[in-house]
Amino acid sequence: MFKTFQTEEITVAHRLDASTWRPIHTRIAVALGIGWMLDAFEVQIIGSVIPGIQAEFGLDSDQSVAINVVWFVGVALGALGFGYLADRVGRKRLFVATLILYSVFAVLTATAPNFEWFILFRFITALGVGGEYSAVTSAIAEFTPARNRGLSNGLVMTFWAAGGILASLVSILVISTLGLTWRYTLLFGVVSAAYGLLARRLIPESPRWLASRGRLEEADAIVTDITSVASTDGYHHQPVPGSGRARLVELWRNYRGRLAFGMALDFSEAAGYYGLFTAMSILVFSASTGAVPIDDAVLPYYFLIANAGALAGGIVISFALDRLGRKPSVTFSYALAAASMIGCAGAAATGSSIVVLVAFTIAAFFATCAWVSAYPTFSELFPTHLRATGIGASVGVGRVGAVIGQVVLAVAATEWGIGVMFTMLALFWLIGAGAGAIWWRYGTEARGATLEELVAPAAMR
Repeated sequence: MFKTFQTEEITVAHRLDASTWRPIHTRIAVALGIGWMLDAFEVQIIGSVIPGIQAEFGLDSDQSVAINVVWFVGVALGALGFGYLADRVGRKRLFVATLILYSVFAVLTATAPNFEWFILFRFITALGVGGEYSAVTSAIAEFTPARNRGLSNGLVMTFWAAGGILASLVSILVISTLGLTWRYTLLFGVVSAAYGLLARRLIPESPRWLASRGRLEEADAIVTDITSVASTDGYHHQPVPGSGRARLVELWRNYRGRLAFGMALDFSEAAGYYGLFTAMSILVFSASTGAVPIDDAVLPYYFLIANAGALAGGIVISFALDRLGRKPSVTFSYALAAASMIGCAGAAATGSSIVVLVAFTIAAFFATCAWVSAYPTFSELFPTHLRATGIGASVGVGRVGAVIGQVVLAVAATEWGIGVMFTMLALFWLIGAGAGAIWWRYGTEARGATLEELVAPAAMR
């Protein structure tokens, strides 16, 4: 039997945010996390199989870097475009649609007859993955009780490291054990497409989004199902219409500081995190051009170990978000990620692959602490009708950081050496640490607050 409260006693925000953690919360979080894990697989599988792609298509180092640049441009455009659509047509629809989109084109990438078709299919795959950033991050923030939001959001983000582990295991099985080519690893996209069809049944639409579109009865029914708390007279929420341009104008006019904070964090982590993994796969461990070369067949094992460190980092910071708060978690994570880059430079100077692997694993730990702390933090700072658009804008700018990072790091390594390259990576991470420090001084701490409280006039900074 449902408990019943007067609307003035418990609003929809209170019903969602004051709810105890229930099995449906676990189902939603795991379902979104698996989708996020499959995204990570598509991103990281290339790092494990890049030697085979280089060999088959006869790529030079510039073309290898171009694979990543095209990817990040696609993710940026996908995050911006699908972020707007997630605010317009809903989180659930976009999550399922983008999952199926990138899955289909991942399979097509496996059939690419030449490098040009490979790049085209990889770009469209990236568009779909970019859309997942907005849909997943928005959805998990809007379902979770306030007291658990940092932990649950962080753990969903940590499925990314699980996707990296999966990519390494698939590479080891397909290439090292079965002796097949890189193309077979991308056929794993069939699994993602099948999961996309299943996810439609596992994830309800965000009730906050439904209310923002005026669909109050549907929203109320979902809130009641999630919380087992029924309202006596429905889900009261003022619908907020608006075109895409109007949303961007409102974001810039009313949430400029928060948008800049999200953009700075994402720019920093995208340049730093992807720069780290690209540097390791192409510039440090490459059997043909690396500073500390290892056999191509061994490379997936190195990424497997590093992603285990990343998984541990994500779990640790997920607990810190609710226990310590967003401000210290973000600031210290980015600062420690910067310090770990200097550790990688020192390790590379030893010429020992084992020492570099240890440093790489530690760096992956702190780098994951940083970016996992970022997404739950800036996703909370926008109102429901602007949340996915704000996240998409932040991610779009962040992928610019990833593109810049790819080009700058390649030039730095070629012209000035590995030590300068890792120093530049540290500087990228310090951008986020600086943004975190400024937010710590002037921004709003979101730990324990409802999403509605965070966008109330009294909370605005």
